[in-house]
Amino acid sequence: MRKFFGFGKDGKNIFIAGLVSFFMDISSEMIYPLVPLFLANVLGINKTTIGLIEGIAESTASLLKVFSGWFSDRLGNRKWFMAAGYSISTLSRPIVALATGWQHVMAFRFMDRFGKGIRTAPRDAIIAESADITHLGRAFGFHRSMDTMGAVIGPAIAFFLLVILSNNYRSIFWLSMIPGVIAVLLIIFFIREKKKFSTDHPSEKPKLTWKHFDWRFKFFVIIAGIFAIGNSSDVFLILRAQQTGVPTAMIPVIYLLFNLIYSISSIPAGMMADRFGKKRVIFWGFVLFALLYYGFGVTSDQRIIWLLFGLYGLFMGLTEGIQKAFLATIIPSDFKATAFGVYNTAIGLAMFPASLFGGWLWDNISPAATFYFGATTAILSAMLFIVFIITIKPTPKGM
Repeated sequence: MRKFFGFGKDGKNIFIAGLVSFFMDISSEMIYPLVPLFLANVLGINKTTIGLIEGIAESTASLLKVFSGWFSDRLGNRKWFMAAGYSISTLSRPIVALATGWQHVMAFRFMDRFGKGIRTAPRDAIIAESADITHLGRAFGFHRSMDTMGAVIGPAIAFFLLVILSNNYRSIFWLSMIPGVIAVLLIIFFIREKKKFSTDHPSEKPKLTWKHFDWRFKFFVIIAGIFAIGNSSDVFLILRAQQTGVPTAMIPVIYLLFNLIYSISSIPAGMMADRFGKKRVIFWGFVLFALLYYGFGVTSDQRIIWLLFGLYGLFMGLTEGIQKAFLATIIPSDFKATAFGVYNTAIGLAMFPASLFGGWLWDNISPAATFYFGATTAILSAMLFIVFIITIKPTPKGM
């Protein structure tokens, strides 16, 4: 089992972590593409408020990512942080199923992201610790692929249920708990982590400080944060699709297309990054995002929207897992969860102004302005990343 799926070391953990994310994303994506429609069409909420809900949920809960990562390193435990985080997200479903106002939806989104904030860094650390360094891209690519395959099946189930339940959003929200429970049980019974040596000397335990990380990590986090400021919530892509004429019943299908291409491209992208270099793949991902967001801004043709959603899936496959794989090569081995926590927190905090400002631009200037802003920050990130590549010392081929 140590060479399970060719990941090296404890490959079974990587496989199980993939299954966990697969089932949890089925649960999440049964709900996610329906939430903005529920807010706009059932509760009558404007786009600025929708952006506020997304921004608060993502950013406030993201503060936990750095602390959960640090505690995970300090206590030498990953598994039970994962279990707690996935459990909290699963238990958030009844809140949205019973919602009668936008405040309830915000409470659901916050609790769901609260759980994500607890589980993300420890889970990423388990993956990084379970793979050989030469197969990090493949390991994170596999995880993203499994995660996103769940995000393919989730909207497909939602589409099916919308038809047979006559657009009854609340029943779908209740049913989404089932795959979430499966994810939690997989962690409890199948994730295995080696017990780390525990020291009685507080000075030897990991401290929450920047001193553990060199300039490469800090510069990369800054670049990722700038990019995230323009990467507003995907709910605006869904609302843009509806605005251009995509029927409500087809929204889960177009989101399914995005996730299908995301899933299919993640493993090949990870293998390509291992072979040709992660930095090249990350750079071209920034460029692709800028072109896509510009396209979302200028088009009013729903056929082009379908194409853009497909290409957006390709962008996610090229960047999401690869950035974490690259990060794993420039952080100290004893502080992996802390580093992933800092990285995820920086991105999450940036999503508050991203989503809030994106909604404000939509309501007060134009829907296109939301996407032009995102394209601009992506180009700036690509330029800064060129500086990063030039400045960094020569690295092994896989980096």
